Amino acid sequence: MLTFNKKYFLLTLIIFFIEVIIALYINDNFIRPYLGDVLVVILIYCFVKTFIKIPVVTAALFVLLFSFTVELLQFLNIVKILGLEEYKIARIVIGTSFSWADLVCYTVGIGIVVWVEKKSYF
Repeated sequence: MLTFNKKYFLLTLIIFFIEVIIALYINDNFIRPYLGDVLVVILIYCFVKTFIKIPVVTAALFVLLFSFTVELLQFLNIVKILGLEEYKIARIVIGTSFSWADLVCYTVGIGIVVWVEKKSYF
Protein backbone atom coordinates (compact mmCIF):
# COMPACT_ATOMS: atom_id res chain seq x y z
CA MET A 1 0.00 0.00 0.00
CA LEU A 2 2.84 2.42 0.75
CA THR A 3 4.75 3.45 -2.34
CA PHE A 4 6.60 6.29 -3.98
CA ASN A 5 5.15 7.33 -7.31
CA LYS A 6 7.44 9.70 -9.21
CA LYS A 7 4.67 10.83 -11.59
CA TYR A 8 2.39 11.98 -8.77
CA PHE A 9 5.33 13.49 -6.90
CA LEU A 10 6.24 15.60 -9.93
CA LEU A 11 2.60 16.67 -10.35
CA THR A 12 2.49 17.56 -6.64
CA LEU A 13 5.55 19.78 -7.00
CA ILE A 14 4.24 21.48 -10.15
CA ILE A 15 0.80 22.18 -8.68
CA PHE A 16 2.33 23.33 -5.38
CA PHE A 17 4.52 25.78 -7.32
CA ILE A 18 1.45 27.08 -9.19
CA GLU A 19 -0.45 27.48 -5.90
CA VAL A 20 2.44 29.45 -4.38
CA ILE A 21 2.53 31.74 -7.43
CA ILE A 22 -1.23 32.25 -7.13
CA ALA A 23 -0.98 32.99 -3.40
CA LEU A 24 1.92 35.42 -3.73
CA TYR A 25 1.22 37.25 -6.95
CA ILE A 26 -2.40 36.97 -7.99
CA ASN A 27 -5.11 38.98 -6.30
CA ASP A 28 -8.13 38.84 -8.58
CA ASN A 29 -11.75 37.71 -8.45
CA PHE A 30 -11.40 34.38 -10.24
CA ILE A 31 -7.99 32.69 -10.26
CA ARG A 32 -7.16 33.09 -6.58
CA PRO A 33 -10.57 32.36 -5.04
CA TYR A 34 -11.84 29.71 -7.47
CA LEU A 35 -9.05 28.18 -9.55
CA GLY A 36 -6.84 28.07 -6.46
CA ASP A 37 -9.48 26.01 -4.63
CA VAL A 38 -9.95 23.69 -7.60
CA LEU A 39 -6.19 23.16 -7.76
CA VAL A 40 -5.72 22.61 -4.03
CA VAL A 41 -7.75 19.38 -4.01
CA ILE A 42 -5.86 18.18 -7.08
CA LEU A 43 -2.64 18.98 -5.20
CA ILE A 44 -3.74 17.01 -2.15
CA TYR A 45 -4.87 14.10 -4.34
CA CYS A 46 -1.50 13.96 -6.11
CA PHE A 47 0.30 14.14 -2.76
CA VAL A 48 -1.74 11.23 -1.38
CA LYS A 49 -1.18 9.18 -4.55
CA THR A 50 2.57 9.87 -4.31
CA PHE A 51 2.83 7.77 -1.16
CA ILE A 52 -0.24 5.53 -1.00
CA LYS A 53 -1.33 3.10 -3.70
CA ILE A 54 -5.13 3.18 -3.49
CA PRO A 55 -7.88 3.24 -6.09
CA VAL A 56 -8.70 6.54 -7.78
CA VAL A 57 -12.22 6.85 -6.38
CA THR A 58 -11.10 5.97 -2.84
CA ALA A 59 -8.35 8.59 -2.90
CA ALA A 60 -10.66 11.15 -4.52
CA LEU A 61 -13.40 10.64 -1.93
CA PHE A 62 -10.87 10.81 0.90
CA VAL A 63 -9.50 14.13 -0.40
CA LEU A 64 -12.99 15.53 -0.93
CA LEU A 65 -14.04 14.51 2.59
CA PHE A 66 -10.85 15.99 4.02
CA SER A 67 -11.43 19.25 2.12
CA PHE A 68 -15.05 19.48 3.24
CA THR A 69 -13.92 18.83 6.83
CA VAL A 70 -11.42 21.69 6.68
CA GLU A 71 -14.15 23.96 5.29
CA LEU A 72 -16.50 22.89 8.10
CA LEU A 73 -13.78 23.71 10.62
CA GLN A 74 -13.54 27.17 9.03
CA PHE A 75 -17.30 27.54 9.52
CA LEU A 76 -16.81 26.64 13.18
CA ASN A 77 -13.96 29.21 13.40
CA ILE A 78 -11.42 26.59 14.51
CA VAL A 79 -8.47 28.98 14.19
CA LYS A 80 -9.98 31.21 16.89
CA ILE A 81 -11.09 28.25 19.03
CA LEU A 82 -7.53 26.90 19.03
CA GLY A 83 -6.10 30.36 19.74
CA LEU A 84 -4.12 30.42 16.50
CA GLU A 85 -5.36 33.72 15.08
CA GLU A 86 -1.97 35.35 15.72
CA TYR A 87 -0.19 32.78 13.53
CA LYS A 88 -0.33 33.75 9.86
CA ILE A 89 0.64 30.26 8.69
CA ALA A 90 -2.26 28.72 10.64
CA ARG A 91 -4.68 31.23 9.11
CA ILE A 92 -3.35 30.44 5.63
CA VAL A 93 -3.23 26.65 5.93
CA ILE A 94 -6.47 26.13 7.85
CA GLY A 95 -8.30 29.16 6.52
CA THR A 96 -10.56 31.53 8.35
CA SER A 97 -13.69 31.95 6.28
CA PHE A 98 -16.30 29.43 5.26
CA SER A 99 -17.64 29.57 1.71
CA TRP A 100 -20.21 27.46 -0.09
CA ALA A 101 -18.34 28.30 -3.30
CA ASP A 102 -15.26 26.57 -1.91
CA LEU A 103 -17.23 23.34 -1.55
CA VAL A 104 -18.28 23.63 -5.18
CA CYS A 105 -14.67 24.28 -6.25
CA TYR A 106 -13.44 21.25 -4.30
CA THR A 107 -16.09 19.11 -5.94
CA VAL A 108 -15.14 20.41 -9.40
CA GLY A 109 -11.46 19.72 -8.67
CA ILE A 110 -12.16 16.15 -7.61
CA GLY A 111 -14.42 15.72 -10.64
CA ILE A 112 -11.50 16.75 -12.84
CA VAL A 113 -9.22 14.29 -11.05
CA VAL A 114 -11.61 11.37 -11.53
CA TRP A 115 -12.29 12.28 -15.15
CA VAL A 116 -8.58 12.58 -16.01
CA GLU A 117 -7.69 9.41 -14.13
CA LYS A 118 -10.47 7.42 -15.76
CA LYS A 119 -9.40 8.70 -19.20
CA SER A 120 -5.89 7.45 -18.31
CA TYR A 121 -4.16 10.60 -19.44
CA PHE A 122 -1.68 10.17 -16.59
